[in-house]
Amino acid sequence: MKSILGLFSQYRGLKKEIYILFFGRMVTNLGSMVWPMLTMILNQKLGLGAFTISAVMVGAMLFLMPAHLLGGKMADKLNKKMIIVWCDLFSIVCYIICSAIPLSYVSIGLMLGAAIGQNMEHPAYNALVADLTTTKDRERAYSLQYLGANLGLVLSPTIAGLLFKDFLWLSFLISGLAIACSTVLIFFRIKDITPVEDKSEEAVYQRAQTGISIYSILKRNKVILIYLVGAALYSAAYQQYNYLMPFDMGKVHGENGAVIFGTVASLNCIAVVVFTPIITQVFRRISEPWKLLTGILLIAAGYVTFLLLLGRVPAYYGAMLLFTWGEVFHTIAGGPYLTKRVPASHRGRINGVTSVLGTVIQASCALIVGRLYDNAGRISAWSMVLSLLAVAAVLTAVLILRDKKAYPRLYGRLGWLTPSEDADSSSHEPDAQTAEK
Repeated sequence: MKSILGLFSQYRGLKKEIYILFFGRMVTNLGSMVWPMLTMILNQKLGLGAFTISAVMVGAMLFLMPAHLLGGKMADKLNKKMIIVWCDLFSIVCYIICSAIPLSYVSIGLMLGAAIGQNMEHPAYNALVADLTTTKDRERAYSLQYLGANLGLVLSPTIAGLLFKDFLWLSFLISGLAIACSTVLIFFRIKDITPVEDKSEEAVYQRAQTGISIYSILKRNKVILIYLVGAALYSAAYQQYNYLMPFDMGKVHGENGAVIFGTVASLNCIAVVVFTPIITQVFRRISEPWKLLTGILLIAAGYVTFLLLLGRVPAYYGAMLLFTWGEVFHTIAGGPYLTKRVPASHRGRINGVTSVLGTVIQASCALIVGRLYDNAGRISAWSMVLSLLAVAAVLTAVLILRDKKAYPRLYGRLGWLTPSEDADSSSHEPDAQTAEK
């Protein structure tokens, strides 16, 4: 019992607002019942095929791209808290209307509208977490937000699977009400959003820069571009968890596929809740690039297990456990990686660019995978997904080699330790001008 409490005690000492954002994400995700079932809604409720579904998803992704960029620019210029509140209100209205009308293509359009609100607020949410933490606390803060999101998701996929056949409208209503609860909490309880002043040596790369575009920042930091492409490829492959996996389960298990996928998705959330504190604590000394690579390899292992044992329901849960470990490693490293290496003045915009690049690659992947699934079979489609993960792994290996040279103040003597874990990290301190380059 003491060891369990010790794992959660690592989240002590953060600002009050971080805990409120944690509860906000948890409450919102208690009602996240619709999007995990989108593939099955389009396939089993509206009768669309694999390629048509992928085309719909691609259209949605491309439609959301301006929302990512606009949300990122707004996050750097406007009040981040109010961006979250107004975007949430728009999503709430869309979901409540969905619950009140018969399921149709209008419902899909309203779901897309709700997604616009959620995507526009995403850069503000991520940037706000970074603003309210110091560099040494950043990974703990992002880990806590990820934990909160999945605490809320523990039961919602299973409930969505149970509601899918006869009470899908109720999933829309619950989603809207849950986001409303989160919005009220954030509006009334978050008071201070003043960025924390971090004067530590490793924060040198985060110093605000005015009068310079995000593209100039990226041009100066080419290592960040390697990360962005690798992360986008990983994200495109990761999304097949919500596309190819339920599609295969639906083909093999019929209508029971929705319930099975719902329970598998719930296991994903339970495993995240259990293992996020453990992985955060045990691997706290390992640098972000190594965690990113570990995550990619574990995701690939999960997919391969699912492919080899399709049709054996117990095997799905083993595959999901591997997949979840990979997801945890990659997620707790991704946010801190970027926010430690780009100026604080550009956090929102870098999140927007990250989302847009991910969207472009996800959209291209979805079209190709959908076409392959229809015309060449599931093995060809899955081969494409595994190839994306292989390229992402290679790029991340290159990142490991180049990151220490580009950002030496973030590393200890051994090259894979963070400075907060190595008392002698001061031996790697170039002058400020070199570090900013």
